[in-house]
Amino acid sequence: MGRGWRGGRGWQQAEVPPADDAAAWFGGRLPDGWFTGAPEVTVDREEIIVVGELPPLGGEHADDAARAAAEEGRISRFREETRDERIEIARQAEHRYQRKVAWGARLGGTKALFTTHSAPVMTRLRQPERLVLDTLVDAGVARSRSDALAWAVRLVGQHADSWLGELREAMSKVDDLRAKGPDLG
Repeated sequence: MGRGWRGGRGWQQAEVPPADDAAAWFGGRLPDGWFTGAPEVTVDREEIIVVGELPPLGGEHADDAARAAAEEGRISRFREETRDERIEIARQAEHRYQRKVAWGARLGGTKALFTTHSAPVMTRLRQPERLVLDTLVDAGVARSRSDALAWAVRLVGQHADSWLGELREAMSKVDDLRAKGPDLG
């Protein structure tokens, strides 16, 4: 048995209900008119993030800075006007999926996430890896080792997106095969 194996979904570290239907659930639960289309729903073990595209701005703007300011203002208005309803939907989803729910909105070139969850992750690093983190801190790229590690993970994620997608697909196939196999319990 490998790391993380709990007799069910082999890649889960803790037993949480599957959230394979989360995008559909949010699509059916969200009020009409909030977003121009189906929201982007991203799920991991601790959190579900729901990001929707807001209707486009009307009118002309003097320059890109003015357009960006207008986009930020519209996203801020959406956040305030939908707060109570988003909290209620998140409460229902958190009960259903046993994960925190965060929200976000996108408009033009602007994207904002509201109150996302930061999950602590423990790791043991040897001196060469710690020196990399310390170099990033000393250079002002990050404020702390924790920020440096988060920066490094984001960078790897950006540059290895297709490989990570293939890996997730392969893990899903392994889970499917395990589910089809004999029950050893």
